[in-house]
Amino acid sequence: MSRRVLLHVGTPKTGTSHLQDVLFRNRERLKDQGILYAADRFDAHFLAALDLMQLPWGGLEDEAVGAWDRLAERVRDFDGTAIISHEILATASHNQAKRALASLGHPEAEVHVVLSVRDLVRQIPAEWQENVKHRRELPYAQFLAQIRDPARESAIGAWFWGVQEVPNILDRWAGDLPPERVHLVTVPPVGGRRELLWERFSSTFGLSGLELDVEAERANPSLGAAETTLVRRINVKANKIVPPSAYRPLVRELLAHQTLSHRTGSPRLTLPPADHAWVAERQAEWTRLVRERGYDVVGDLDDLVGPPPVVEWADPDQPDEALVADAGVDAVAALLVENARLLRAEHDLRGALDAAHAELERAYLRPTYRWREKTVRRLQGGRVGRTLLRVYRAVRGRSSRSA
Repeated sequence: MSRRVLLHVGTPKTGTSHLQDVLFRNRERLKDQGILYAADRFDAHFLAALDLMQLPWGGLEDEAVGAWDRLAERVRDFDGTAIISHEILATASHNQAKRALASLGHPEAEVHVVLSVRDLVRQIPAEWQENVKHRRELPYAQFLAQIRDPARESAIGAWFWGVQEVPNILDRWAGDLPPERVHLVTVPPVGGRRELLWERFSSTFGLSGLELDVEAERANPSLGAAETTLVRRINVKANKIVPPSAYRPLVRELLAHQTLSHRTGSPRLTLPPADHAWVAERQAEWTRLVRERGYDVVGDLDDLVGPPPVVEWADPDQPDEALVADAGVDAVAALLVENARLLRAEHDLRGALDAAHAELERAYLRPTYRWREKTVRRLQGGRVGRTLLRVYRAVRGRSSRSA
């Protein structure tokens, strides 16, 4: 059984994509140091989380069946430190979290829960943007209204607070763990050193001093207000005609991540100034509870105060249309480049196929081929001939119907 398990359960938009990318790419080096990151594919822990919580996710839930139990078994069988990480685990119910901890060996094993957290001032617009990048059509104002609804009856509100309400997440995941085994990693404020968040993660997971490749290959970059508006408008037009299997590579990856995220001339997507007061009140209450409970804080709880209201707020529901149009031109150009690449690939494949057909034709025209084909047809016409063919194929060890 693992002597120590570090279970990272969220929250989304706190550097989790970079962390998981580093862990996955360095898993062999980590194992040499007695640290297990059990993943045969980059999204292995995501599938395990879907399985644990039985979440529907565009058909991936079928692929995920049994993934959590397989992951937990590998963790239990490892004699060292094991790391599990995925941000959607934050929304697990109390019973699901209890089952997960037990499957990892709790209370016999030394299980630690890690929660990375960022101020709500940045998390709220980031979550709306993630909704948009996952095909949602909801305008920003409606999103804000739904998360402010105290009843939390909407799917948007229930999901948002399920993965963002820090005290509640800790109640579900760390209820009976001693506070020294519960670690909060705070995301540094805007303007801090880029390496600081990784240093905090590294310290928490016992990776400090290890020679790891920490250059990001997979990331979840942010978009500006105009670019997010463009993607939402694409959703409104395309959702009914573009299946999810095509949406992810074309819209989320090609347009949002690889193209629009590189634009720098648009205002950033931010919290409306009028919403800062209620956000600050809620954030202060969370910080007070965390201090009272005595959890291990890696960073500074003051990081959760969040930036002040922007002087000139850019409303993505009423954007600068010129900026949206400019973003649209970049999007069209990216699609044209991708289409040209696909046309070249199709041309190359067609050429290879034509060459294969020509080779088959040449083989068919050879006298020996025609003689063998005529012989086989004659033998298949009688019982003795069919018996001889079966004997011949058995001797050759072939299972095909050809001679």
